[in-house]
Amino acid sequence: MDWTHILAFNLTLLAALAAPGPALLFALRQSISGGFSVGFATGGGLALMAALWTGAALLGLEVLFRLFPAAFVIMKISGALYLLWIAYTLWRDARQPVGDSPRPRGRAFVDGMLVNLANPKSVLFAASVLVVIFPPDMTLAARALVVGNHFAVELIAYGAFAALLSTQRARAGYLRLKPVIDRAAALVLGALGLRLLLGR
Repeated sequence: MDWTHILAFNLTLLAALAAPGPALLFALRQSISGGFSVGFATGGGLALMAALWTGAALLGLEVLFRLFPAAFVIMKISGALYLLWIAYTLWRDARQPVGDSPRPRGRAFVDGMLVNLANPKSVLFAASVLVVIFPPDMTLAARALVVGNHFAVELIAYGAFAALLSTQRARAGYLRLKPVIDRAAALVLGALGLRLLLGR
């Protein structure tokens, strides 16, 4: 493995991060509504779980899913139900005002981890990307480097999103459009949850 493999992986990772999905949508909403600390903590949870999925892929978890489909199905259903719960609470509370008291960063971090844990297909995606980019005979140290690199790239990206969207102007705009934004987010997350639940 050399620096070109890491560069290719990082470019692929940044492209995937920019695509609208439950993780990005959740991180952006948390940053706007809760401020930088909540957005950054959420991004930290998302980044850690994504890096752990990559580590799992490097250790062959996708093979375990193929050998024991029931484990994958259980994780997929649990993840889909969690996304549907988030969608329900967003829709239910869309017209509720945002509290002025700071939200607990620890809870935001855990919520970020749970959102990325909710999609076990991430490990299959990671496995396909890793197979294409990296040589098959990587050492354990090289695999650890890939996982640490993944975490760092996602943390920096989500930190940048949080800094950009936690400004007073962004928060004021969110507060004006909160019911619309929250219900749009609920619809997208709900659709993703249903797709995960009903998809093969």
